[in-house]
Amino acid sequence: MLPLIEKFPLCLCLEHRYAIDQVICPKRQRSLLLLTHPFLKFFIFFSSFFRNLKRQTMRILLIEDDPKLSGSITKHLRAESFAVDISADGKKGEELAHINEYDVILLDIMLPHQDGWTTCINLRQAHILTPILMLTALDDIDDKIRGLDGGADDYLPKPFHIGELLARIRALARRRTEVHSTTIEHFGLRLDISTHRAFRNGQEIVLSSKEFSLLELFMMHPDKVITRETISEHLWDMNFEPRSNVIESFIRFLRQKIDKGFDTSLIQTVRGVGYRFSDHE
Repeated sequence: MLPLIEKFPLCLCLEHRYAIDQVICPKRQRSLLLLTHPFLKFFIFFSSFFRNLKRQTMRILLIEDDPKLSGSITKHLRAESFAVDISADGKKGEELAHINEYDVILLDIMLPHQDGWTTCINLRQAHILTPILMLTALDDIDDKIRGLDGGADDYLPKPFHIGELLARIRALARRRTEVHSTTIEHFGLRLDISTHRAFRNGQEIVLSSKEFSLLELFMMHPDKVITRETISEHLWDMNFEPRSNVIESFIRFLRQKIDKGFDTSLIQTVRGVGYRFSDHE
């Protein structure tokens, strides 16, 4: 086992799904290393955790009581880097929408305890303006009219193609942020939403999905203070631990990238409150 241990530090520098393959040893010994080496198991767990953290870029509330359909939708949404909160109950889903801020709500109609029509009306009466996309097997025109008149923004009958669902979610999210152009530009920094590319004074900045989403949030609110709570609600799901230093770490990484080679720091710390995206103190 000594040759394995000597090569072990090399595999830690790699994505964990490739790590075992990079250790030059028979397959049965690779499995043994995976099962017996405690630090490798520790590394695999936390590398998965942080890789998932950095990928999520939009927060979705899914209110659907069919566990099979809910699981399938959630799987595809998370594969697209979306953070997803799930409720199988109209009343509980409404409570989540009051507590958290979402980019889009996916709402079934036939729900236990409270149907989707009532849930939608209640949310609008409470001045919750999050875009609502209704998902339902009820394809009658009167049902569509009832949902749209009740405050829904879009209506998708079941069964549907996951590609169409994702396209409608992106369209609704764009409407909410009111970014009709595909670019946002402030203080010499330009963000291309369609290609996920960032530039400062013409110089391209390579960002991860999470860093891009964080910068987009700042650029949507120039010269305004963004609290840690707002950042966590926008970029992570309800399982996020608010007392961790993950937000501070992402802010530090983002600063290093967008300010490298420039005299002015664009992300300023407002002590005790949050952060501000601005080119002046």
